[in-house]
Amino acid sequence: MPEYARTLVREVPDFPKPGILFKDITPVLADPVALHEVVSAVARHAATFGAQRIAGIESRGFLFGAPAAVALGLGFVPIRKVGKLPWRTRRVDYDLEYGTSAVEIHEDAVLPGQRVVIVDDLLATGGTAAAAARLVGDLGGVVAGFVFVIELDFLGGRAQLGDRPVVSLIRS
Repeated sequence: MPEYARTLVREVPDFPKPGILFKDITPVLADPVALHEVVSAVARHAATFGAQRIAGIESRGFLFGAPAAVALGLGFVPIRKVGKLPWRTRRVDYDLEYGTSAVEIHEDAVLPGQRVVIVDDLLATGGTAAAAARLVGDLGGVVAGFVFVIELDFLGGRAQLGDRPVVSLIRS
């Protein structure tokens, strides 16, 4: 990731709860040069993985995945929270630190054998990204790799993603 965009990521202590140091990407989104740098880097990595489609995880994965898909001339697949997609879906439940959550994908979002790169803003514990990969696999797609803007190394999320390629533009 270009150094300029990296300098714009803001750290917000005690958000959303005490003890959390939140990595805020909104200054990157507000700066057209930084945003272009990040989207270009996401697209470049997705292309090296041989992406045929890009999937973004709700909601910040949409901000980087959709424009990267456009830049590469590919379709975009939204992976959303339960109840947000209007057509027939597949669902995967997964564990959080305290409780469970779920994500969904449209049944026709990925074709069998299609190479999909999954994009999100942050890799933390890896639960959401692993659930997204299961959804793609359930449709017969191949997860070609993952691209994250930021990875929190100390949480070990990479271990949840198996042996698939993972690129994180900022590792912290």
